Amino acid sequence: MIYDFYQHYWWFLISLLGALLVFLMFVQGANSLIFNLGKTEEERKMLINSTGRKWEVTFTTLVTFGGAFFASFPLFYSTSFGGAYWLWMVILFSFILQAVGYEFQNKAGNIFGAKTFQILLVINGVVGPLLLGGAVATFFNGSNFIVDKMNITDGMQPVISRWANASHGLDALLDVWNLIFGLAVFFLARVLGLFYTINNVNDAIIRERCRKQLIGNSGLFLALFLTFFVRTLLKDGFSEDPLTGEILMEPMKYLHNLTDMWYLTLVLLLGVVLLLTAILRTVMRADYVKGIWFAGVGVILVVLVIFLCAGWNHTAYYPSNADLQSSLTIANSCSSKFTLGAMSVVSLFIPFVLTYIIYVWRVMDSKKIDHIKIHEEDTY
Repeated sequence: MIYDFYQHYWWFLISLLGALLVFLMFVQGANSLIFNLGKTEEERKMLINSTGRKWEVTFTTLVTFGGAFFASFPLFYSTSFGGAYWLWMVILFSFILQAVGYEFQNKAGNIFGAKTFQILLVINGVVGPLLLGGAVATFFNGSNFIVDKMNITDGMQPVISRWANASHGLDALLDVWNLIFGLAVFFLARVLGLFYTINNVNDAIIRERCRKQLIGNSGLFLALFLTFFVRTLLKDGFSEDPLTGEILMEPMKYLHNLTDMWYLTLVLLLGVVLLLTAILRTVMRADYVKGIWFAGVGVILVVLVIFLCAGWNHTAYYPSNADLQSSLTIANSCSSKFTLGAMSVVSLFIPFVLTYIIYVWRVMDSKKIDHIKIHEEDTY
């Protein structure tokens, strides 16, 4: 029972990190709109300096998310990050472009011009959320990998998991439902980026452009997300027999997860209400600038529930389309009881880290970005 608790506890932490990562992708969302919201060089400079305060937090959360997966569910790490490495390499490369875009656009000796590096930020703003969303969608739609733990005895090639084809993860982009969810995450990042810009950039013209953009991007996000969500609830899901560990196909498995874990359904509804409240209040009130907080909490709650539904209640969180019995669950892919227990003690420091992040965030945002601010301090 203690081992089972550790497994569920660490899947909860992984889910929470994933939810925080999706929220923090407001940086990518805002960057994808640089040229839509900033028509002059000074306006674009305000936008870039606004997201430039937070981009490192997003990247650090992405790395922490991967590191936590490696420590708590190493078989997933070796299967996905090791097998689908082309997909993850493209994602990481887009974040490298982001770092280059921020650091070098205004450096002395820049022969390419600031606009070239701003385009790199736009590329990351599009590619990052789209591919990360597509990768998460495979938790429900499956991937092409094979796991054979007996290979550990092969002295020549002790590789437990391998990809079933030569695409190494890029085949995920051939599934239309993965693309739909990827696009949903992309437009969600844009919505969050618009909320953040309205809150953080003190410029009436930019805020008005944000509100106009918010209507279309919110509509596209809701349409794509609801399409994926309803289809996922109605489709067959990947269930684990708790006695034998056998993976079975169960009709409407994810709908059953929400009904069995009714408390998650309540959290999901609360998150949806908060997000819709933020959208409506921001669109209807020209003086309302705090939508990022309602939307942020709402998105974290919704994404948290999505991750938990993928792994809890005897569900295969990383299904295999190549070999059903190779599918990964929190029981067959986790670290040892000792490792999970030791890491659980360390995880007790997480609230202190979050408190520090909140404090630093408030200090950085104590003064909003405006035309005066960007000329008073070192800027990107």
